[in-house]
Amino acid sequence: MGARAPDHLELAAGGVGVTSARIRLTLLHAFELVCDDERVELPLTAQRVLAFVALHERPLQRLYVAGSLWLDAPEERAYASLRSGLWRLHRTGRQLVATDGHLLALDRNVEVDLRTSEALARRALDKADLDALGVDASALSADLLPDWYEDWVLVARERYRQLRLHALDALCDRLTQANRLGEALDAGLAAVAGEPLRESAHRAVVKVHLAEGNVAEAIRQYRLCRKLLNEQLGIEPSERMQELLPSLDVPEAVR
Repeated sequence: MGARAPDHLELAAGGVGVTSARIRLTLLHAFELVCDDERVELPLTAQRVLAFVALHERPLQRLYVAGSLWLDAPEERAYASLRSGLWRLHRTGRQLVATDGHLLALDRNVEVDLRTSEALARRALDKADLDALGVDASALSADLLPDWYEDWVLVARERYRQLRLHALDALCDRLTQANRLGEALDAGLAAVAGEPLRESAHRAVVKVHLAEGNVAEAIRQYRLCRKLLNEQLGIEPSERMQELLPSLDVPEAVR
């Protein structure tokens, strides 16, 4: 594990920034592989190998890949399953996974939608990036492989989920400050849809409605947040949320 990866594998890992790629790997919404604009069907074993390698931006030891994907299998059987998955990927006629000895990495010619969305999310969080206001909120609306339930997928999904939800909150706030209120509302509602119990998303939406002068909509959003928190978690909205209400001149009994 301590050995330095060959240069070509270091460059290949992650498949980032290849805008002219003719191979596209989709990991958001659902798994899909497209080569030359044609969808390529893969058996589940090959899908798992390709997805696991694509989720890592560095070359991986074969032993690590096999052990992570087939946790309960003996080492020899796990290795055999990995070889089978790689062979099935090779049968597509495309180099999807670059190999060098015991190292595996995603080939540089594979474009991954997750990497594009992660880059957009980081731009939205970067206050110095003024062009980030043009980020489309819909590009941050999908979860990673939502129908897969293996532990390694769950960990990666939650990491990306937190990144995109924080980015949507930030994008909503930045667009509100820029008075681009329609786009701000899209970002805020996308964040609420991503996690209805996330109060920060509800607060961002309330602020958009206030900026638009839509007091009734702001109150409705507050009540929705309060209802969800009460029913699901047994708690009240935080002081930060309640502090928005005095400016609406809403009677305490109505809240």
